[in-house]
Amino acid sequence: MTKMAGALGAGLALQVGMVVFGHYVPQAQQVGLFPIAGTLIGGITGWLAAYAGAVTPATARGASIACVCGIVGSLVSSRLGDVPVSNFLLAGGATLVAGAIGGIIRSRVGREPRLD
Repeated sequence: MTKMAGALGAGLALQVGMVVFGHYVPQAQQVGLFPIAGTLIGGITGWLAAYAGAVTPATARGASIACVCGIVGSLVSSRLGDVPVSNFLLAGGATLVAGAIGGIIRSRVGREPRLD
């Protein structure tokens, strides 16, 4: 499995899991679970998708994978009746930015081991 596929799977599982949890525990939704946890999951997904090294590819990988996961999570939440369909724009944008930040952090901090 490639790094991007693994990050996509993890991000989708976390986003959908958060949405389902928030659907069945309305108190979590009332305290702002979706925007806070969803954006945090976007950052984690961006970290997972990126490679250490050059900033631009890491940012693009993190942003794209996190955005896809955020949009899918928002559409699942919409299907469950918890948010309007238009929320996918906000969720996609927030997770895109968070994923880009996660990718940038990974490119600077998460150095891959050298095999000299």
